[in-house]
Amino acid sequence: MSRARVARRIAAAAAYGGGGVGLLGGAAVGLLLTEVRLARRVVGGSDDRPPLADGRYGAAFAAPSNEPIMLVFLGDSTAAGQGVHRASQTPGALLASGLAAFAERPVDLVNVALPGAQSDDLARQVSMVEALPAVPDIAVVMIGANDVTHRMPLAKSVRLLVDAVRRLRALGAEVVVGTCPDLGSVEPVYQPLRWVARRLSRQLAAAQTIGVVEEGGRTVSLGALLGPEFEARPRELFGPDNFHPSAEGYATAAMAVLPTACSALGLWPEEEERPDSARGEGVLPVAEAAAEAAGEGGTEVAATAIGGQRGRLALLRHRRRRRLPEELPEEGTQPATTPAKAP
Repeated sequence: MSRARVARRIAAAAAYGGGGVGLLGGAAVGLLLTEVRLARRVVGGSDDRPPLADGRYGAAFAAPSNEPIMLVFLGDSTAAGQGVHRASQTPGALLASGLAAFAERPVDLVNVALPGAQSDDLARQVSMVEALPAVPDIAVVMIGANDVTHRMPLAKSVRLLVDAVRRLRALGAEVVVGTCPDLGSVEPVYQPLRWVARRLSRQLAAAQTIGVVEEGGRTVSLGALLGPEFEARPRELFGPDNFHPSAEGYATAAMAVLPTACSALGLWPEEEERPDSARGEGVLPVAEAAAEAAGEGGTEVAATAIGGQRGRLALLRHRRRRRLPEELPEEGTQPATTPAKAP
């Protein structure tokens, strides 16, 4: 069965409350559990709290007429920035800095992501966002890896994400979801676990894309986060625990998300908004666009309305990455909108 058809089945099951799509028999599960135990001996982990990066970025652009952009981050340890030790190296800080430089406006960052979170924690995180005094302009969600490693049914994972996106959109926020990264590129994981991890990751990423686009959000495939670039240069792009990204890895992910975030906020140059067929961009059925994006990191999928068929068709783009500022704009004090972190 094609990846597009599997993704559509998972998304449909999510919409109607069904279970996951089975992949393996009992004997195969036993083999994989043995592989998981071996992998856990090699793949590290970190109990360190990610550095707190909440605050104002681009303070140099502050002016009475320059209303700050409010950016919120939700998700798991990747969204929180686990694995680095400086706030400026986290994906939230990197993206806030990039947005501030591109928009020439201050950006207030609030990060409610929780290391170890699965998609069933998103409801709590969205409630924290809803409790903020100000409505966020844009919400970035990175989630899915822990759903795969904890064997959450894929349809349930997608349903929980879609519920979160729907609530964020109801607030009036633009939503960009970094889909499930390619766990098959984690270096110490061997076959056949590597093959299964890659297949499940990509199935989930494609199904997430369908659900998010149908709710009016946008997705960026983060196969590039734990995908081909990481597989080629693991010592540079993975952190000390061999699982979470390094500072350079987070910068790679932030560069992939920045163009989509800018476009969602209406900041991207108009000439670059038109799809370029020479780069393989264009309008596709949403399931086909989702499947293609899952196989190529950094690909954006967004809803489009042609002939009144919004949600059935999607615009697929391979956006050019923009280099992040070499130095972060001066950070101000934490904004008053920052909620208390969960313990």
